Amino acid sequence: METTQSSDIEDPAVVRADNVCRDYQVGEMTIPVLKNVNMVVKKGEFVAIMGPSGSGKSTLMNLIGCLDRPTCGAVLLMGKDVNSISDNELAKLRGLEIGFVFQSFNLVPRLTALENVELPTYANSRPGVDNRKYAKELLELVGLEDRMNYRPTELSGGQSQRVAVARALINDPSLILADEPTGNLDSKTGKEIMELFTDLNNKGRTIIMITHDPNLAKKYADRVVYLKDGYVEDRTNTAN
Repeated sequence: METTQSSDIEDPAVVRADNVCRDYQVGEMTIPVLKNVNMVVKKGEFVAIMGPSGSGKSTLMNLIGCLDRPTCGAVLLMGKDVNSISDNELAKLRGLEIGFVFQSFNLVPRLTALENVELPTYANSRPGVDNRKYAKELLELVGLEDRMNYRPTELSGGQSQRVAVARALINDPSLILADEPTGNLDSKTGKEIMELFTDLNNKGRTIIMITHDPNLAKKYADRVVYLKDGYVEDRTNTAN
């Protein structure tokens, strides 16, 4: 029977991992990090990924974020198999469909908040969008309309993370991928950032958050995926 290639399948999932493994070669040794991972994230979900150090969280994040490719199995983003497209196509897919938010903010020090938000559009942008206007609207959305011309050294940690969230939204991505987004923030500011994520999720944004904090995951995520020793150990629905 003729089979359909995975890259051509119409898939309602934003992210799909099918029997994914990822090995790394160190000298003559092959080190398996992810082992037959299966996961589906649908549009509008807020999913947290948890696990101890060495469980494979960062490796899975890199695969979901199109920063790496699996050794075996398939990772599909918006129905496109990342192993079946060129590096240039992968970079474009990553730039348009994923908004990244990092623990350390990753803002460019010499650029203003407004310029930092615009930065992803220099490589990839949606046609017909006034990026400067939209960047201003996003900074207003995250409550920084009075900080647009400030540089990162003039912003607090919470304000810097808000800039990072606005930057993640500039290309209207299908997925926000947040890696320990409150890790460098105090508890009050961290709560404000998580409430911002909740608001975005309530408006239909799909969010995957990597975290080590079980309270954070259970309070804000719809579902928690637990990794251990490279395997998905458990999938738990949370009561919000």
